[in-house]
Amino acid sequence: MNPTRPRPDEADSGMTLEVDHALVSRLRGVVVMQMAAERRRRLDAGEPELSHDDERRMGRSLLIAALSDRRHEQVDAGVPLPAESEDDAILAAAFAVLFGLGRLQKLLEDPNLSEININGYDSVWLTSIDGVKRPGSPVADSDEELVEWVRNAAAYGGTSSKPWDVTNWKIEMALPDGSRLVGGMGCSPRPFVSIRLANRKKVSLDDLRVMGDFDHRVQKFLEAVVAARMNVLISGQTRSGKTVLLRALAGQIPPEERIVTVEHFPELGLDRDPVAHPDCLALEERKPNAEGRGAITLADAVETSRRINPDRIIVGEVMGPEIKDMLEAMTQGNDGGFTTIHARSARAVPSRIALYASRGGMSRTEALELTAAAVDFVVHMHREALPDGRTAHYVSSIVEIGPFDGQQVVTDEVFHAPPGHRLAVPAAAVSPERTAALRACGWQDTVHHLDDYRGDDYRGEDHRGDDRHPGPGEGPDQLRSGGVW
Repeated sequence: MNPTRPRPDEADSGMTLEVDHALVSRLRGVVVMQMAAERRRRLDAGEPELSHDDERRMGRSLLIAALSDRRHEQVDAGVPLPAESEDDAILAAAFAVLFGLGRLQKLLEDPNLSEININGYDSVWLTSIDGVKRPGSPVADSDEELVEWVRNAAAYGGTSSKPWDVTNWKIEMALPDGSRLVGGMGCSPRPFVSIRLANRKKVSLDDLRVMGDFDHRVQKFLEAVVAARMNVLISGQTRSGKTVLLRALAGQIPPEERIVTVEHFPELGLDRDPVAHPDCLALEERKPNAEGRGAITLADAVETSRRINPDRIIVGEVMGPEIKDMLEAMTQGNDGGFTTIHARSARAVPSRIALYASRGGMSRTEALELTAAAVDFVVHMHREALPDGRTAHYVSSIVEIGPFDGQQVVTDEVFHAPPGHRLAVPAAAVSPERTAALRACGWQDTVHHLDDYRGDDYRGEDHRGDDRHPGPGEGPDQLRSGGVW
């Protein structure tokens, strides 16, 4: 075999070749026995266990040797050898079965997919990045094999091993590429797995504007909000694009700032971009072990993040009592923080915060007072199903958070997408204090006047060159739809 071939885990994974799965299974069996023997030898000799990385390297070498032995057998039997590209595909598939997610691996590498939902090994549903759903081929030969592959991925990925069995019926983990996997067994007739694929492409505010998520006025406003170190919550439905927008906002943070990210699953990946964020520390929630020990809650991680000298704290998503620590950080010198939260509208966010904070013992009044003191703006992402089956995402509302009046948090919607439109337009003036701070960071609020937009009439600047708004004399139907990605 050619020693200059790509490594098994770097090969094409057989995406365009028919892989001999029987041979893949045979190679895996041989290597599993050899690795088990090596573990026993090291144990008997009192030698330390191999690290996960060392086991992967050893497994790769053993797979190459096992396949070479198989090819020598074919030569001795007078059987013609296949093309070298087929061997590369066999090695990649065998490596994926041994250390990864088996046949699922090629789906994880498909740039056109956003979700993989498996209701049993042969009931597979794939969702593309534009929201279109279609059935997929079986991803294993049995439910048992599917479970085994997920266990392999849990053993060799992430910051800690995660068990998946009848006792530990649910598994949640981040895959090496940042994708999120959730699986379960025992609560359904068959084991299920859902994978939300990581958005591998670095997305900027410029990119989102071009996609149609917002116009240039919203973009300039968001850029100034980040530069002015204002605290922002991004709200929206599931899969509405909250995390994508959060990443784009983080892209506006100067590289000299120290960022600490806190997540249930490591999805943001800011720490993997040393050019844009050279001083970025990623903290992750950790589940307890089988004895119920060693858990690190999101609230623990957020509280710790405040003590390690961050310039900004970014929490991937709040859904519980950790919101209290996040809001307190925003009011105690850690300005410029971002997080996402599930809510049906921007105005519903204060009530949602109060609900989450109550799980940590805070009263509704205390939570709302803290929200008013901590949060500057809520940006709402909306997800809309289009008639052709695709999905549009766009900023439908930006709400400024005002004071707590004793009953509720006063809010003012400064950008709003009118009914039937998929672009937010100016709706109200920003408060004088925040306007001054935004102006100091380059925001030109001269276009942020109600006179610029009245009902279905758009006046003011000619934005036809921006390709987002109707120019003078053009109707509202010219408004471009939200981003599809």
